[in-house]
Amino acid sequence: MTTGNIGLAHAQTQPPSFESFAVPSGSAPHDVAPAHDGTVWYTAQAQGALGRLDPRSGKIDRIALGAGSSPHGVIVGPDSAAWVTDGGLNAIVRVDPKTLAVTRFPLPKDRPDANLNTAVFDKQGHLWFTGQSGIYGELDPEQGRMRVFDAPRGPGAYGICVTRSGELYFASLAGSYLGRIDPATGAAQVIEPPTAKQGARRVWADSSGRVWVSEWNAGKVGVFDPATHRWREWRLPGNDPHAYAIFVDDRDIVWLSEWSANALVRFDPRTERFDVLPLPRDHANVREMMGRPGEVWLSESGTDHLLLYRSREADVRGQ
Repeated sequence: MTTGNIGLAHAQTQPPSFESFAVPSGSAPHDVAPAHDGTVWYTAQAQGALGRLDPRSGKIDRIALGAGSSPHGVIVGPDSAAWVTDGGLNAIVRVDPKTLAVTRFPLPKDRPDANLNTAVFDKQGHLWFTGQSGIYGELDPEQGRMRVFDAPRGPGAYGICVTRSGELYFASLAGSYLGRIDPATGAAQVIEPPTAKQGARRVWADSSGRVWVSEWNAGKVGVFDPATHRWREWRLPGNDPHAYAIFVDDRDIVWLSEWSANALVRFDPRTERFDVLPLPRDHANVREMMGRPGEVWLSESGTDHLLLYRSREADVRGQ
């Protein structure tokens, strides 16, 4: 049985300190993924392409993914390649980091229009993915084998994450639940958040295996602890907040994009304190973010920019 505990938190607005990187006009960068070599991948959803930015030189590589492409998510795999969930192609797409060669893994023909969303690699090197039409699935890249499953309650499967111990969780936006996947059977267990119809959108696991959830409809950030089966939730600051992207960094600080305030929000679970960082451009529409130690990267789908926020400097300033 899950229980809810809504904690009180204080909000403080801080002066922004972002580095901006313009990408080609009309890209509509949806997701972003910093790579180990210092470059940053992003999905140019409106152009059916994958981009790679070198922040040091400003150089951008543009890789066309194929006719009809509409890429949504991108992550960096254990092979250092970029792996893309492409809703237009209805396929998982791999882009080689050295040759930029494109390899497609189409979904089975009996799974058309999956509206592919987000992907993550498990500890066995298998890629798990979601589709908002109501599916989730697994790809074994070495064997080229794919399994696709029906998500509970139909449409809505959105963000997905893996914990350090290898547990798989996904969020259902339309279904308003957290799902736990059994990788052996593929079955999904529904875990109900305390707030009904909260619109669980994206998920990220912290170092202790707790799963953090951005609750779009409710304007909250929630956390589920698998060890205790308990929930906690906090409402974001401001008027009618909408939490979209979520990322937990290497120090277990939780970062969210908040659409109503057009801001990056920092949440420290230890102090239960929020810091609100206004974004440099209006209508940024940050749908996803990811990071590496000391850095938080955001994709401004509404302005054709990528943003870098240096989180270590924020810690030094006492944020």
